[in-house]
Amino acid sequence: MSPVVAILLLFAGLSEAAGRLLPVVARLSGVSHTRVVGLMLAGAVIDGAVFALWPLSAWTLAELVLLTSPSDGAPLVWTPGLAAPLLLAAVLAFPLLGPLLHLVLMVGVGAGLAAALATVAGLGWWDAAGCVAVAGFGLGIAVEGVRRLVVRLNTTRAPEPLT
Repeated sequence: MSPVVAILLLFAGLSEAAGRLLPVVARLSGVSHTRVVGLMLAGAVIDGAVFALWPLSAWTLAELVLLTSPSDGAPLVWTPGLAAPLLLAAVLAFPLLGPLLHLVLMVGVGAGLAAALATVAGLGWWDAAGCVAVAGFGLGIAVEGVRRLVVRLNTTRAPEPLT
């Protein structure tokens, strides 16, 4: 992975984390800035890693669909042209700016990945799109599970009254 792609994925992860975390933080009072920055950076790394795994997961599913290794054996990787729209989609992750537009852009990014996967793996476009969609859905469920676990671990519980 080139340094440009790594930086794009990290910024996309930071933007996605900010879009998910800042609306929650805005509703809370008394949250320390250090904790928010720490959660944002951790979220950026996690979301960036999930974004980085998306083409590799789709490639693995394509290998399972083909039941053999694709022709040249070079896995699908992010290119700056494929990753740039992902950054825009992550910017639009803010819930008030349009979750539907965010979804449409993510589908567009997935379509770009599907076209690249179809070319590299020798699959039909619809088969490649299915691999990309299943990989994206699986990774989305995994990261949502991590988010919920982090929220559960970071919530403070009110002390029980002593009677």
